[in-house]
Order: sequence, then C-alpha cells, then structure tokens
Amino acid sequence: MIAEQKIQLEEGLDTFTFKWCRVVSRRRETPDTYTLKIKPLNGSVNYSPGQFSMLYRYGVGEAPISFSGDSDNGKQVEHTVRAVGGVTRALASAQPGDTVGMRGPFGNGWPLKEAEGRDVVVVAGGIGLAPLRPLIRHFLRKREKIGKLYILYGARSPAELVYKKELQAWKKRLDTQLLITVDKGDEKWRGYIGVVTTLFKYVTLDPENTYAYVCGPEIMMRFTIAELRKQGLSDDRIFISMERNMRCGVGLCGHCQFGPYFVCKDGPVFSYSEVSHLFGRREI
Repeated sequence: MIAEQKIQLEEGLDTFTFKWCRVVSRRRETPDTYTLKIKPLNGSVNYSPGQFSMLYRYGVGEAPISFSGDSDNGKQVEHTVRAVGGVTRALASAQPGDTVGMRGPFGNGWPLKEAEGRDVVVVAGGIGLAPLRPLIRHFLRKREKIGKLYILYGARSPAELVYKKELQAWKKRLDTQLLITVDKGDEKWRGYIGVVTTLFKYVTLDPENTYAYVCGPEIMMRFTIAELRKQGLSDDRIFISMERNMRCGVGLCGHCQFGPYFVCKDGPVFSYSEVSHLFGRREI
C-alpha cells in the first residue's frame, strides 16, 4: 500500500484504482469487433490521441485498449475492442447500462504539434485504425493547421473494415485523400485489391515535409516503414504504435519489455528512429 501510494504521488495520478464507467452504447464494427462508448460515473477522462487505458470487466479481468474516439470529449470516451480472449470477449459483450472499470490514460500519444505546417500520411491495417482515429479526427478538426492529408487503410476483407460510415464521410472530403484496399474482395467490392503498401503508388509524398503515423499488424508496419523510407522519409518522421504484450499499464510487470523500453510506459507510440535497431527482431 505504501509503495502504491508512492507511485501515485510521483506520477500524479491514481494508477491502480479504477474509474467506474457506464456503457452508453455498443456498435458492431466487424463480426468480432465492437466499439463501446462509455461515460465515467464521476468526472471525465483527459487523454491524448494514441494513449490507452486498462479496461476492466468485473470477475474476468482487465486488458489494454486504445482510446478510439474524440479526444476533445472526455465526458464520453470510445474504445474499439476485438474479442480475441476471455477479457476482450467479456468487454466486447458489455451492453448499454453495464459497468466497466477504467485505469489510465497511460502511455505516450501521437506527436501532433510537430506535424503542424507539414503534410501528414496515416497508414492503418485492420483494427489498427482504432488508435489512429483520434489523431485523424484531431487533424480534421484543425485541418488548416496541416498541409496535405493522406489516409491509407487496408484490411483482409470488406467485412473487416471498421468505422464504415465514418470512412464514407472521410472519402467525401475534398481536403483529404482516403484510399482503402482489401486483401480479398467480395461480389460487392469495387475498390482496390492488395496489401496497404500498394496504395503508395497513388499518392505523391514530399519526404522533407511529411510526417507518417502507422499502426497495424507488425508485419504490415515493417513493410510500410520500408516503403516510407524508400520514398525518402527519415526515421524520426515515422511514428508507430506498438501495442504488444501490455499487461499492467505502468511498467511494473515487465511483460511488454522491448529492448530497453517498456511499451506501456515508454510507448506505445515510438518514432522509428527510437526502435529501428529492435523492430522486427524475432528474439525480442
């Protein structure tokens, strides 16, 4: 208890006590993915795009889930949850009126100020769009602050695309270029077919004036980074979210150690220049 209080005093937040929240709405995104809108029973949650929280379901456990909504609205926050294990299945099945616990926010967010006056390219794979959605919304609200905005999004199939209605709205914007591809289409699909890196041939990047933000499966991020470097972007202008193996959220359990870093505390957002010597190494 003394150690816990010390950590709380040093960090300026109660890292181990849940903020109880009520589920306001539950929206199905894909066959196994749901977006929960939750409202703290007391106060609000102030977070930056790219940060995450530990969501708790009573009697089951907790899991790290990125904030996926509008960072300007801390009174109701959104988390997109893919049901892949016991805890995430319990979270994804939460119904309006149910209560969930939240610890956080934790981690580093996406760098936003650095991109002002620059072009921005956002590259997402599958549910990797969730941690990038608050960033995209931020730039769309402050559209005059940045130059060109490219959003490149790929999924395995049309059924696995998330935020379909919002994607349609983004696609209609004249100040943004959204390109979507799937690995395998269906009878109704009329868009691009192929991995997300194939979309780079449809955009023209100014490498000296562009910041890149990437999130998705690790293999997708490796190939995306290779393509961005090929186009001339420097490693310190490529930012990735490495949400892997996180468990406690505060760097105590060591489960998410990545070389000298703890992903939950030093990340989950890193510049590629920080982790290029570690990224993709199987033994880490």
